[in-house]
Amino acid sequence: MAPTVAEEAVAGANKQQQPGKAAALAARDASGRLEPLTITRRYEPYVTYPLCRSTGDDDVAIKILYCGICHSDLHSIKNEWNNAMYPVVPGHEIAGVVTEVGKNVTKFKPGDRVGVGCMVNSCQSCTSCDDGFENNCSNIIFTYNSVDRDGTVTYGGYSSNVVVHERFVVRFPDAMPLDRGAPLLCAGITVYTPMKYHGLNSPGKHVGVVGLGGLGHVAVKFAKAFGMKVTVISSSPAKKEEAMERLGADAFVVSKNGEEMKNAAGTMDGIINTVSANVPVAPYMGLLKPNGKMIMVGLPEKPLEIPPFDLIMGSKTLAGSCIGGMRDTQEMIDVAAKHGVTADVEVVGAEYVNEAMERLAKADVRYRFVIDIGNTLKTSSD
Repeated sequence: MAPTVAEEAVAGANKQQQPGKAAALAARDASGRLEPLTITRRYEPYVTYPLCRSTGDDDVAIKILYCGICHSDLHSIKNEWNNAMYPVVPGHEIAGVVTEVGKNVTKFKPGDRVGVGCMVNSCQSCTSCDDGFENNCSNIIFTYNSVDRDGTVTYGGYSSNVVVHERFVVRFPDAMPLDRGAPLLCAGITVYTPMKYHGLNSPGKHVGVVGLGGLGHVAVKFAKAFGMKVTVISSSPAKKEEAMERLGADAFVVSKNGEEMKNAAGTMDGIINTVSANVPVAPYMGLLKPNGKMIMVGLPEKPLEIPPFDLIMGSKTLAGSCIGGMRDTQEMIDVAAKHGVTADVEVVGAEYVNEAMERLAKADVRYRFVIDIGNTLKTSSD
C-alpha cells in the first residue's frame, strides 16, 4: 500500500532535514524582501529559537506543508508597525503534519494533520486563558516577531518546521484541505469569533459584510453556512457579480451610492467590518436595526470618528474583535469542515513569495496566497 501524504511528510522530516536546522524565508530589513535563511537549533531545553527548538514534554513538532500569506505579514516585514525584530520570518496560517510529540502530549500523534495560527503561547493561568480566550491574555506570544518566555524571538510559518505547545495546535479534519484550510487559522477565526459571540450566527438574521477580501469572503461563506441573509457592502461596484453569483451573497450595496445605502438603512442585525482602509464608519451604523452591532476586525491606521448620536439612537453597539481563543479556533475549523467552508487561494512556490507580496500590496489576489512550503522551500546557507 502506498504511503499517505502524512506518512511521507513524517519520513521526509526525519530523513531530509539537517539535524538542528530549519529552512526559512526571512526579511532582514525594512525593504521587506524575503530571502532564504537557515536557522540553527541550540539544544538547551527552552533556550533556543522557538521555531526550531527541541521538542519539549508538552510540545508538538510539525513539518510545515503550507503557510498562508496574511496582509499583516506584509506590514511586519516592512516594519510598518515599527516593531520588527529582524530577521523576521513571517507566517501565522500554518498547516502541516505532526512529526514528533513530547511525553505529556495527549491530543496528537505523529502523522496527524494539524495547524498553528496567530499565537504559540500565553500565560495559561490568567482569567482569559482559563476561560478559553488566550487571544486576550496580556502575555500572549504571537507566532512570529514576538518575544517568547525565554527571551528569544519567535519565527513563523515561512519555514520547514515549527515546534509548539500542544494547547496552541488545532487538528484538521480529513475533509479540510490543508492549502485552503490554512488561511482559516487567521482569516477564519477573525470573522468566526465575532459572529459567534455577537449572535450573528443564527438562521434568518441579516448580516452585512463590509469589504470583500481575504477576511470578507470567508465571512460571507460562514454567514451562508449559518443560514443567514448576507449583504456585501463594498466601494467597488465591480465586485457585485463575484459576491452574489459566486459566493452566494443575497444582496450587494455600493457604499458610495447614497440611494443604495438609504434603501438598506435599518435592515441589518449586525455588520462585520473587515476593511482596514481609513473610511468613515458612521454611515454603516445607519444600516443597523435598533440594538444592532457593528464589529470591527480590520485595522485602519487612523482613529475612528463616529458621532455618539449614531450609537445612542437605536441603542447600537460598536465593538472590536481580535482573532479568537484556541477552543473557538478548533470549533471554527470543525464547523468549516462540516459545511465546506474554505478560503479561496492561489498556491505559490517559495521562489514566488516576493512577487506575491508585491501583488498583495496591490490587492491583486483572490483572496489569499498560500505558499507550498513542503514542495518548494529549499535549505540555504545563511
